[in-house]
Amino acid sequence: MESSSNIYTQLYTVRDYIRWAVSQFTKAELYFGHGTDNALDEALQLVLHTIGIPVGSEGALLDAHLTQDEKEQVLKQIDRRTKERIPVPYLTGEAWFAGLSFKVDERVLIPRSPLAELIERGFEPWIPETPINHVLDLCTGGGCIGIACAHLFEEAQVDLADISDGALEVAASNIESYELNHRVQVLQSDLFSAAEGRQYDLIVSNPPYVDDEDLSSMPAEYQHEPALALGSGVDGLDITRRILREAVNYLTDNGVLIVEVGNSGIALEQAYPTVPFTWIEFEHGGHGVFVFSRAELLEYSEAFV
Repeated sequence: MESSSNIYTQLYTVRDYIRWAVSQFTKAELYFGHGTDNALDEALQLVLHTIGIPVGSEGALLDAHLTQDEKEQVLKQIDRRTKERIPVPYLTGEAWFAGLSFKVDERVLIPRSPLAELIERGFEPWIPETPINHVLDLCTGGGCIGIACAHLFEEAQVDLADISDGALEVAASNIESYELNHRVQVLQSDLFSAAEGRQYDLIVSNPPYVDDEDLSSMPAEYQHEPALALGSGVDGLDITRRILREAVNYLTDNGVLIVEVGNSGIALEQAYPTVPFTWIEFEHGGHGVFVFSRAELLEYSEAFV
């Protein structure tokens, strides 16, 4: 990168620094996959957050001059993004999911699941019309799925389960931010181990599902995310197999299980050729999310043994 002293004399405005960031990101051939898919959106998020301007409200401020301190902070963040390949949400400490802001750091995955779209449309038509009183977000990470469900189902009790203490610390912070401690709690749990005796109307999970081959070839940006939250064995299905075997014991009679397996969906169908998986379609991108009722899990239980 050009020396900072030279940049300071050539770049003045918000617009200048956004443009500079785009140029640097493009030159560095960064990978965009953590909330954006292009250099401009990435630059907007990073520059605006660093100087305290909400994305979407910058229009009247694009020609405002940055202070010397702001210039230094923005250039530092651009430098870290390009040289260290740190995803923007880890640099800003914030990610968005289902229209909600969440705290994130390198103890949790950056939310990017198509389950956000499913939550925003109220899980229709996949859940029964009966009230949703108890929800489990399994492999919760920072808690975004479960907390978004708590906003949707305003009377529901929601459990956020994860094996990682660090992830649950982030999840607990997000619960606190939304003042949901009265009905959302964290469970330190190896899948269902801490949920004995509990039953849920809805279990939603975005578990680790990356296979060994994909894990070894992922762009550098993904190396900043916790490996525990990404990999799940040779075919990416170690944890999903356990969920399919065990979930039936934790669902109410009308309960529903929804699980994301992404690119491992093909391997899943090959692993269970006698099971007719129902795959949810999304309007805004994403794939590899299946749904089972408790009755269906019982029907195919022998295949999951």
